[in-house]
Amino acid sequence: MTAPETSATFDRLLFPTDGSEGAATALEHVLDIAAEHGSTVHVLTVMDTVLYSPFQMEGDVVDALEREADRIVRDAADRAEGRGIDAVTAVERGEPYREIIDYAASHDIDLTVMPTHGRRGLERFLLGSTTERVVRRADGPVLTIRPDAETELTYPYRHVLAPTDGSECARDALELGVDVASTTGAALHLLTVVDVVSVGVDVRSDIKTAMLEAAADEILDEASSVAETRGVEPAAETVAYESSVQEAIRSYIEEQDIDLVVVGTHGRTGFDRYVLGSVTEHLIRTAPVPVLTVRESASEGS
Repeated sequence: MTAPETSATFDRLLFPTDGSEGAATALEHVLDIAAEHGSTVHVLTVMDTVLYSPFQMEGDVVDALEREADRIVRDAADRAEGRGIDAVTAVERGEPYREIIDYAASHDIDLTVMPTHGRRGLERFLLGSTTERVVRRADGPVLTIRPDAETELTYPYRHVLAPTDGSECARDALELGVDVASTTGAALHLLTVVDVVSVGVDVRSDIKTAMLEAAADEILDEASSVAETRGVEPAAETVAYESSVQEAIRSYIEEQDIDLVVVGTHGRTGFDRYVLGSVTEHLIRTAPVPVLTVRESASEGS
């Protein structure tokens, strides 16, 4: 399997929804993106058959689930069409994350947009575990949005942050981040974080500090070269030395008024490991702005 092609041409957007307030917040951002690019929005809800026994998935229960699912996708489609955006609706049965991934693959979806959590009721599926499973397994990029974030969502983006650790997965994410910055006219920020705890060295040592700086600078130089090759000159290139990678990223987001973070789902596990699954998941759950993730390909993964 080859690495998923990264592109900021989002002609077909997938919006999985459970009709919750959190999904409504994410929908507005989806429609902003679609309106800007003339995209078609695919609205999907999944009747979660895993929640019910085979005896329950029949008769009145199924009828009630189908009516509610139809209402959910129709309401979202009406909001899209009210803004002049083409919408396609679908209701599927099965395990939510699998249905979302399969739908995206079979309909050539360019971007899947999901809130980080939703309802826990009748057809819950936007729970953290489902969103994280989609992020980990989807071939295409996934944009996650925290419904409870206090930061106002904006589009087109003004400041895009592309953290990198120099891994192949981080490069895939960087290329997409560069394309997003180019498409939206946003300033591109490059960041690499030296995790001084995982490195296990005393950064007060001049020799060790020089080695760390040289390696970090090399990572940023390569990232900058990727951006410039694609016609984007980075607005900032920063090395941070912190004991917590995710906290370093969150601090940068707040200090630089970042609108979007673009990261890979996994990264290297060596000296400046950075876009590890645990870090990305933490960002998805806690970042005050949308997080756009790119999954490592099978050829790159362990």
